[in-house]
Amino acid sequence: MTTEKKQYSFQELLEIIRKLRAEDGCPWDRVQTHETIKMNLVEEAYEAIESLDAGDKDAFADELGDILLQVVFHSQIGKEEGTFSIDDVLYHVCHKMISRHTHIFGDDKADTPEAVLDTWEKNKQKEKGQKSYTESMESVCAYLPALIRAEKVQSKAAKVGFDWPEVSGALEKLQEETRELKEAVATGDKDTISEELGDVLFSAVNVSRFFKCSAEEALGKTIRKFINRFSYVEKAANEAGKRLEDMSLAEMDALWDEAKKK
Repeated sequence: MTTEKKQYSFQELLEIIRKLRAEDGCPWDRVQTHETIKMNLVEEAYEAIESLDAGDKDAFADELGDILLQVVFHSQIGKEEGTFSIDDVLYHVCHKMISRHTHIFGDDKADTPEAVLDTWEKNKQKEKGQKSYTESMESVCAYLPALIRAEKVQSKAAKVGFDWPEVSGALEKLQEETRELKEAVATGDKDTISEELGDVLFSAVNVSRFFKCSAEEALGKTIRKFINRFSYVEKAANEAGKRLEDMSLAEMDALWDEAKKK
């Protein structure tokens, strides 16, 4: 097989991974297990999102390929173990798309994106045998980043009307939790502080949800903004012949204020 080709098929990808895993294949690929490469799934997914947000579609396609590689790699390991194969993966995803799009492949009606999501959730609960909304909440993946998981859990509660009627209620709750956090800090009890801090973050997610703003993405943007402004502070300090660790907080804050105006 040559790298000079301009196009490859899905079957060729399967064969490449099979060959890498064979007895005379790659020493590294041969010894991998589901457990040793499991975090690659997470890493590749985030790298794909980073490429998408950067607007680099070619890099995005490249990163999607890395995600597909993980799917095929795990499937090959499963085939060798005799537990599942790529055919099982394809069956599950096709069956799921058909069974949950009953407005297309069945008799349900869903004329709006919101109605489609309701139909999807109804069919999902039916498939998983979920008989309560609590079970639906508990089914939200515990491995998700906490901000994303909080938003999903809150959205499920909102489906039955357990939600603030408008954002003012969510904002008041955020202020209340912030006051309780200050009280906890005054006690110095770490467990109480941790609990109240969690309540503040959960309430902040509630506010973001009202504006259909991803709390995870909002925090990500703030982190990038912080790094950019800190970079300005460090560069300005260096140009003035100073080291950050030798400067006072007031001096650094002055440079920070300058960065905010840029």
